[in-house]
Amino acid sequence: MPRSLNTSLVRLKSSGIRRINALAAQHPGCIALALGEPEFDTPQEIRDEVTRALQRGETHYPPNNGTPFLRRSISEYMSAQGFDYAPDNVIVTDGATEALHATLLAMLEPNDEVIIPTPAFGLYESIVRVNHAFPVFLDTARADFQIDEDALRDRVTPATKAIVICSPNNPTGCIFNAASLDAVARVAAETGIYVICDDVYNRLVYTDGYERFALRHPELREQTVVVDSFSKPWAMTGWRIGWLAADPSLAVQIAKAHQYMVSSAVSFEMPAAAAALSADPAPMLETYRARRARVLAALEKMGLSVVEPAGAFYVFPSIKGTGLTSEQFCTRAIEEAGVGLVPGSCFGSEGYVRLSYCVSDEDLDEGLRRLDRFVAGL
Repeated sequence: MPRSLNTSLVRLKSSGIRRINALAAQHPGCIALALGEPEFDTPQEIRDEVTRALQRGETHYPPNNGTPFLRRSISEYMSAQGFDYAPDNVIVTDGATEALHATLLAMLEPNDEVIIPTPAFGLYESIVRVNHAFPVFLDTARADFQIDEDALRDRVTPATKAIVICSPNNPTGCIFNAASLDAVARVAAETGIYVICDDVYNRLVYTDGYERFALRHPELREQTVVVDSFSKPWAMTGWRIGWLAADPSLAVQIAKAHQYMVSSAVSFEMPAAAAALSADPAPMLETYRARRARVLAALEKMGLSVVEPAGAFYVFPSIKGTGLTSEQFCTRAIEEAGVGLVPGSCFGSEGYVRLSYCVSDEDLDEGLRRLDRFVAGL
């Protein structure tokens, strides 16, 4: 009889977002407003770099942490944003997902704890659990999706190793304000916990005054990891390429985890990734901005309250007034109205649903019409 498998992995559920999207796909004509994937194709000038790289024969192993050219390009790109990370402090990864895996693998020991402000992308919890550690959830819904310092302190124990923050946030689209960032910084400074910044939506911001944790609190550099990705701003989701930046003391250990998990990112994508850094995502952002306005107006008409998102391409309206759980709401919306949304329970926040507006204008408008009729009939 075979021996048992990794119990932490066996206990994990498959992605709720993928599950709801698969359910929507089973209903012909259903409009899925579920995945956080831009409908745009990767810009042609970026794709062309792959062709040239293949023609040059760049099909061999690259350095584990990425080519010197790409790491230097990322370092310069981050420098223009105000960061100070040398190329040696940059690791090119198989998307932000692998960056987060490598980071937490480098940090966690069995029974450690990681604080996750909710609502949150379910990946964080999964990575923590598969490393035989424990997620500790911090509900931000009561504070309009901001971090309350007292609530944060209540969740810190001697076992706490890190906190993961995502701003702009998935699924709310909200941005952590200065008070939230400063609360995290004070707690991190006092306790020594690491701050993992999932900044993959940092180029998709609609308001002035946006601040990133690592820039606001450079004094915590030794405890901070910045994770970023090419997926969202440049419509490169299928490329699976991203990066992280960290202080040398951290980067050298995370590099080991990265090396033994994937060896490296894809060699012939790296010139294209470097080219993407100089491409302007503003046209896509303006499209999302216009869609956000239409979505907010439609939700107001439906009577679904929502905290206005300041970034990303999601809204997270409350459905508490419907009397349905988020799972019931989304299942019925698919089956009865032909529109797919993601239950808030997938993000650790019951009573909400996530709507993604990074779909075509035609699908978005028809999806909103269907959702309006569905809500009116409840």
